[in-house]
This record gives sequence, C-alpha cells and structure tokens, in this order.
Amino acid sequence: MKTKFIDYIKNISIGDWTIEYRVHATKRMFERDINEIDIVNLIENGFVIEEYIKDRPFQSALVNGTKVDGTPLHMVVAIDFSSQRLYIITTYSPDSNKWIENFSRRKK
Repeated sequence: MKTKFIDYIKNISIGDWTIEYRVHATKRMFERDINEIDIVNLIENGFVIEEYIKDRPFQSALVNGTKVDGTPLHMVVAIDFSSQRLYIITTYSPDSNKWIENFSRRKK
C-alpha cells in the first residue's frame, strides 16, 4: 500500500485533527523515549503499511516512519473521520528480525 499517512487521512491539514493518546500509548511512549514531536513527524511523513478497516469503533492503520532523529518507528492509530480525531493506540521501534523492506513488510 505505502500511502503517505497525511494523504490517507484525506489531505486535511494536521492542524485540523485532534490527536488523542490512549493510556497504553502514553505508557509505551514514556518507556520507549518517544515524544509527541516524533508522533507528529510520523503523522506528517510516515506511510500506511497495513490498514485495519474492520476495527471498531474506528478503522485503524499501522504507520511506518521515523522519529525526528531518524530512528525507525511504527504507530497504530485509529481514525475517526467524522470528528477528525486520531487516537494513538501504540507506538514502538520495529524489530529488524520481524520486518523487512525498511520495516514496511512483515517477514514470513
């Protein structure tokens, strides 16, 4: 797929979206030294590598990109298009033993 995430959310300016962090995401961000600026960078520059259209209550996507310092980063985000809210579910540094092609495809 590799659609730029900002395009995936319909080319609406990121400033028009509300970003909400789930408790799990906040804990993981703290544990993994991931900052809000890294999340915004991922939203603006990352690519959707998997989408979960059947997720409820909102469809979600796995986004691949980097932290501001260039470190690889993945984020699972639920998307409420009607209220323009992004719910950050979790974020982590992808494991090179589980991912290939610049962390964009799972190893089989």
